[in-house]
Amino acid sequence: MSHNHSHASPISMKVGQDDNLIHNAMHAGITKAETLFGGSFICHSTANQINSKGIWFGDDPLAYYLPVFLLQLCLIFIFTHFIHLILKPFGQPSFVSQIIGGVTLGPSILGRNTAFIDKVFPSKGRNVIDTMGFFGFMLFVFLTGVKIDPTITFRSGKRTFAIGILGYFVPYTFAKTVVFMLTRFATLDSDVSKVLPIVIEIQCISAFPVITRFLVELQILNSEIGRLATSSSLVCDICFLFVMTIKFVARLSSTKSIGTSIGSFLSPTLFLIFIIFVVHPAAIWAIRQSPEGKPVQEIYICGVFLTLIFCGFLGEVFGLNAIVVSFFVGLAIPDGPPLGAALVNKLDSFVSVVFVPILFIIVGLRTDVYAIQKMKNIATIQFIICIAFCGKVLGALLPLIFLRMPFRDAFALGLIMNCKGTIELYLLISLKLKKAMNDECFTILVLTLVLVAGIVSPIVKTLYDPSKRFLAYKRRTIMHHRKDEELRILACIHRHDNVLAIMNLLAASNPTKASPINLVVLQLIKLVGRSSSLLVAHVPRKMLSHHSTQTEKIFNSFNKFEDVYKGKVTLHSYKGISPYATMHNDVCYLALEKRTTFIIIPFHKQWILGGTTESSFAFKQLNKNVLEKAPCSVGVLIDRGNQKMFWCGFKKGSIYQVAMLFFGGADDREALSYARRMLDQPYVHITLFHFSSPTEIVGGTERSKMLDTQILSEFRLKAFRNERVSYKEEMVMDGKDVLSVIEYMESCYDLVMVGRKHADSKLMSEIGKWKHGELGIIGEILASLNIGAKTSILVVQQQTRFWGSRDPEESTHLRKEDI
Repeated sequence: MSHNHSHASPISMKVGQDDNLIHNAMHAGITKAETLFGGSFICHSTANQINSKGIWFGDDPLAYYLPVFLLQLCLIFIFTHFIHLILKPFGQPSFVSQIIGGVTLGPSILGRNTAFIDKVFPSKGRNVIDTMGFFGFMLFVFLTGVKIDPTITFRSGKRTFAIGILGYFVPYTFAKTVVFMLTRFATLDSDVSKVLPIVIEIQCISAFPVITRFLVELQILNSEIGRLATSSSLVCDICFLFVMTIKFVARLSSTKSIGTSIGSFLSPTLFLIFIIFVVHPAAIWAIRQSPEGKPVQEIYICGVFLTLIFCGFLGEVFGLNAIVVSFFVGLAIPDGPPLGAALVNKLDSFVSVVFVPILFIIVGLRTDVYAIQKMKNIATIQFIICIAFCGKVLGALLPLIFLRMPFRDAFALGLIMNCKGTIELYLLISLKLKKAMNDECFTILVLTLVLVAGIVSPIVKTLYDPSKRFLAYKRRTIMHHRKDEELRILACIHRHDNVLAIMNLLAASNPTKASPINLVVLQLIKLVGRSSSLLVAHVPRKMLSHHSTQTEKIFNSFNKFEDVYKGKVTLHSYKGISPYATMHNDVCYLALEKRTTFIIIPFHKQWILGGTTESSFAFKQLNKNVLEKAPCSVGVLIDRGNQKMFWCGFKKGSIYQVAMLFFGGADDREALSYARRMLDQPYVHITLFHFSSPTEIVGGTERSKMLDTQILSEFRLKAFRNERVSYKEEMVMDGKDVLSVIEYMESCYDLVMVGRKHADSKLMSEIGKWKHGELGIIGEILASLNIGAKTSILVVQQQTRFWGSRDPEESTHLRKEDI
């Protein structure tokens, strides 16, 4: 049944109201709907209106619910993605294109054509799409709750609370004051006066899911600003819920009916008790029944879905919004693997691709730019929005400036906290359907959301680049490292298979009491089933378990390593959970904070049984970003598996054979400096292959060649009369001679070391035609050739970024620190 008036918003009817009126009206031949709502109605037959038989049987497919619904989904998908394709190069977030896509289908553009709107978005099908949209949003909010870790607010320190609290109450106070003055001293339309309190509430929100999605799109989720923004937005949301609760209690106190007051108070109280003491313990129990690495049983997934739907239904029965209920049900499910990640994997793509776009259709159909008639109303609403916007920026700035954060970064955070998205859009459409605002005010607010998101995104991109922070103030290289200093190494781990090769390399690095190794181990974990990234020190479980997790196995291995080298190695264990696209931020940030000299990161290819390899594009991009942005030297470790356990077996007389390939250049000098440190390790034998040629073996400046000569002379002097060191001068004429030397190494060495980059020359250009990639020319050849199943390869890059740096290869003057 559809109303013949132009306004087609769904109307909720409470059963049992006006029963006498309805009874009398039915006797008078008047329908229930006519009596309650006034006006005339057109009845649509719903029998057999779902599926079409097809055009061959004379049916009009657009007269049936299912074909129309599918067409609506196709249109919003096509329009939003096409618009996003156009706007993405301008730094616009997906939210902007989604709103514009919805508005395009509405009465502002295509919907002006009555034939189009009647066929594609007929009034009889509005309830279907509205219901589907709100059910989809219910699932979206449930997943948002699942991804949230509420404890991050308590781990983030006082500045998070300061930003969150001031970020809510400063704009709230400013905007409320201005609205009070406007209503006292200016003449406003009644509709605008009614909507201004709503404007204030929406502008003061910094919705956690909106902020995290915005940060993911900008690829700064696990940056310093990203972590501050996620934690602060959660505090800001708590402030919003606190204010809403006070208003709800005040409204209850003014209610005359005692039964209504008691019921309205008991419903949320009993629901929270059920969530805390039934749903959450049940989720914890399900997680304990799910072993690590194995899929969560289907019965637990079904149980969560059933709980969600049942709680949503009960919430609607007892006066609680199903959307709010679904959020708290999601919050009761622990984030991350196994259960949280399983739920996100099952639902996330379908909800974000199919259900959430329906909300943009619903909004677009009710957004009409032609409803905006008075410039005064636009100016009034925009003025309040501007006041709240500035207040939120100020609320974020004040504590950060006090804590001496750079103004540029603090201002960027203030802009991020002003971002609006799907949550605010839902609040607007809900209020519109409740007739809390007219078409004009609704359209102004929707378009303002688009405008703010469209302006903030490119400005934040310009203001904040986390990689600019990864600049050391001095040279952090092994070459410039003093003998009496501890060597700070950051070892990155993806899985337990990476551990043995790294521990063998560390043991060969000759940790001593005079020059100990300060080791930071960082396990890199993909962000799954949670919204916020995490970089925290690993805390061992107090209660020992028979089933150790992969994380515990990794850190337990390094704890044993520390025990073996007690007094020579100091261990610090960290866990970083972040998206692959920004995982390098964790590596570079920790390297900078710990004043690391050398980063060890696994190669993106993993050798498995049978000699085959597994390659990860995500790890390849991670390594590329670390090599580009690291504040110190980096070594990419290629582990072919089947390594002997040298790190704890050398006491029994095992020997670790190392080959060092030296062509020339800064990276080869850094690799040779690392090999030089290994000279004093009694169970390490080193062979230095010095490649030379009648022509230029590698390019470079005279200064670079002078440094090469000096470090070679120093190495040979230190290795003089050392039986564990061999020096081989390899004269090569072309690339084939280089390959023959490398192939000769087959199965002879446990570790082969080489620099990553070599300056261009005729010889390097010839070899580069065969192989070229992230490891450099020689590194790629070593990785591709079968030089031994037990041979690891370390490709070294000297620090490329430090404050006020110039390319060390360009200067013609020799500085003492470079020798």
